[in-house]
Amino acid sequence: MLWDYAIASDGVMSRFKVVVTDQVFPSVDIERRLLAEIDAELKVADGTVPGVLALAADADGLLNTYLPIDAELFGKLGRCKIVARYGIGIDNIDVAAASRAGITVTNVPDYSVQEVAAHALAMMLSLARRLPLADALVRDGKWGIDQLRPLRRLSGLTFGLVGYGRIGRQLGLSISALGGNLLVHDPYLRPADGLPTLVSLDELVERSDVISIHAPATPETRGMFDAARISRMRRGALLINTSRGPLVVLADLIEALRSGHLGGAALDVFEKEPPDAARLRDVPNLLLSPHMAYYSEDSLKESQHKAATQVVKVLKGEAPDYPVRR
Repeated sequence: MLWDYAIASDGVMSRFKVVVTDQVFPSVDIERRLLAEIDAELKVADGTVPGVLALAADADGLLNTYLPIDAELFGKLGRCKIVARYGIGIDNIDVAAASRAGITVTNVPDYSVQEVAAHALAMMLSLARRLPLADALVRDGKWGIDQLRPLRRLSGLTFGLVGYGRIGRQLGLSISALGGNLLVHDPYLRPADGLPTLVSLDELVERSDVISIHAPATPETRGMFDAARISRMRRGALLINTSRGPLVVLADLIEALRSGHLGGAALDVFEKEPPDAARLRDVPNLLLSPHMAYYSEDSLKESQHKAATQVVKVLKGEAPDYPVRR
């Protein structure tokens, strides 16, 4: 068998070349170790399209985080066999264009399930128990519960999960353990034994005291929580979004908080990141975090290991674990 070889920076011939399009990790030692096992050289680009093309025009594979990869860029990757995304979502990759170019796209759909579910749970419990306000009152020299009323027992609340994949299921277990009533909307599921109550999105919105979003960003879900849908939520209800920023119309959410229609909201993701801090300043009962729900040191290492493993498998002629198809 004849092999194509890439020339490494030290002049030594390597069997493959793999490029990291945008480096966001403390190091890429995990990737280097795994790729070295198949004699693949690893290069790290600067996160720009010109910078990527300067290194990746002859690359056999790409490891990608945030850099958009469209049809034009795919057309310039003459040797590429795989683009492996480190995260769950593939919004920044034109999967259809990749398919036309004969390039496999993979993601890592199961690397931060525990982290995101825990983050969503922490956000909803913090809001349900009004901890941000309680903290602020004590720091301001105030005491007592009068300004925190009313608080409801968690087992008396109805929790609605929009999306019931890996993360939704993990969160659902915690909610059930707390005694909460659980509703689920997921258009890809049908009623079955072992599943919680499946309802339409409108029914979930109207019946839930707490709603947590765990859906992908698609043309159908974009702006799904706009002024019209938020107005149908129960007065005083809570909305948590740790999935994708475009699913919630920020201006409409802010208005619902300022008017008092919603009792609180928690956001880890935004349509534009970072968001305009001035828009968020002094919005009542709004809990924020900087797109960190996915993060733990363990989840980062898992993402790096699994993404690099997909590259190794494809370059060895094996089927990947997480192919993305459109």
